[in-house]
Formats: sequence, C-alpha cells, structure tokens
Amino acid sequence: MNLSRLCVHTITTKPLSIEDAAKLYSRENIAGITVWRDALEGRDIRATGDMIRAEGLEIVSLCRGGFFPQLTAGARKDAIDDNLKAIEEAAALGAPMIVLVCGAAPGQFLETSREQIREGIAAIEPYAKAAGIKLAIEPLHPMYADTRSAINTLAQANDLAEALHSPWVGVAVDVYHLWWDPTLEQEIKRCGSNLFAFHICDWRVPTRDILLDRGLMGEGCIPIAEIRGWVQETGFNGFDEVEIFSTEYWSGDQALFLQKIKQAYLNL
Repeated sequence: MNLSRLCVHTITTKPLSIEDAAKLYSRENIAGITVWRDALEGRDIRATGDMIRAEGLEIVSLCRGGFFPQLTAGARKDAIDDNLKAIEEAAALGAPMIVLVCGAAPGQFLETSREQIREGIAAIEPYAKAAGIKLAIEPLHPMYADTRSAINTLAQANDLAEALHSPWVGVAVDVYHLWWDPTLEQEIKRCGSNLFAFHICDWRVPTRDILLDRGLMGEGCIPIAEIRGWVQETGFNGFDEVEIFSTEYWSGDQALFLQKIKQAYLNL
C-alpha cells in the first residue's frame, strides 16, 4: 500500500481534535496533514506542530488565509492583519505554505474584488517571504463567487500568480472546484513550478449541498486520475491532499471514514 503522498486535511475529519486526528492519521500510515486554523484554537501552536511531527506526520500546509475583498478600507486592513497572523501561525506550526481562499464582497463588482485580492496578496508577500511561507491561491467554483472567492478559474489564478511574479506565490488546484473547466489541462500545464498544492475529493451526482456534500474519490463524476496525470506532468511531486466537507461523513465513525479514504485513494 503506497500512502507516501497521501495527505488529509483536518477539516476532512472535523469532529476530531487535532491531537486525535494526528494519532489516527499516524496509526493509519497517512503521510501528511494539512491543518485548518480552527483546529489550533486555544492551543500552543508551536507545541502542536511538535506533537504532529512526533507522530511522524509531515505538515503540508495551513488552511486558510485570504478573504481580502471588503467594502471598507478598515475591513480590508483587518483582513491583511488576519493574513499576517496566519503567516505567524504557519511559521510557529512549521507549515511551509498557506492556502488562500481569496474572498469576494457582495455589493461590489467582481473585478473590484479581484483587484483587492491582488493588492492584499502583494501586501503580505514580503512577510511570507521573510518567514519562508509560500502562498497558494486556490480558485473556487463559480458558485462561490458571491462571498467566498472572486478567483474562479485556474486561468485567473495563474494570471494573478504571474502578475505578482514571486517564487512565494503560486496556485492550489482543487479538483472539486475546477473539474468542469474545458481549459483545465492547458492551465495546469501552464502552472509549471507555480503549482504548489493539489486537493482531491469527488462531486456527487446529484449534489445535495453545494458546500457540505463532497464525496470520496470514486463516488462522483470527477476524472481525478486523469487530472492527477496532468498535475504530475508539470513536475509536481507534492501530496495528494484529501479535503472533504461532508455532514454525512462527519456524523459517522471517523476511524472508519479514514479507512474508506485510504481505500478510495489506493483505487485511483
């Protein structure tokens, strides 16, 4: 069983504490973990990072920063401050990367939100560089363009990363958000060394909830193996990160769920 490139997000097993998640992932020979910031609340972040590494897990990234677009200058400054805090948290945790869910502000044009995203990432990039933390821009499905992200295609993410022109700024490819895009293959190839992260799950048919009904790999209609092939052709040798939001799976036995994740991954 080759699980050497398998990473699981803590949000995938949301009912578990970070301590229990680390122990379970380690016991099941999962190689990597991406930590969501909510899992760190009330904890000594540096000690938590040490605990995770003691379990034999590689910390792949911290999720999430972003949400730059806001209707007022004060709110935009608050967003920048929160991203600077995320950089500090990633450094303390020992995470080499932050995933950016870029945000959108209802009540203003998407192009305005996109410009605020560019300005926000440019503002925090020097701090990320100084801390040695990469910033991965994650485009989200257009159904989230109202509040979650004005960056909705990989082409937009690539344009933004190239415009910022920093080795510390790249993109995250999540199959759930991008599988539908007819230009996906060429845009993945365009990423090159700017491809920082690869997230996997599946799109159920029918989808019962646009946020909280993601499926295990193989449960839906996403051609995950084909997309992963395109990702590998870029030279990407990072982790396959399982990121599943599912009220159905969260309500069940998380150890059993992890077994299902492993099997679905191996079936790819």
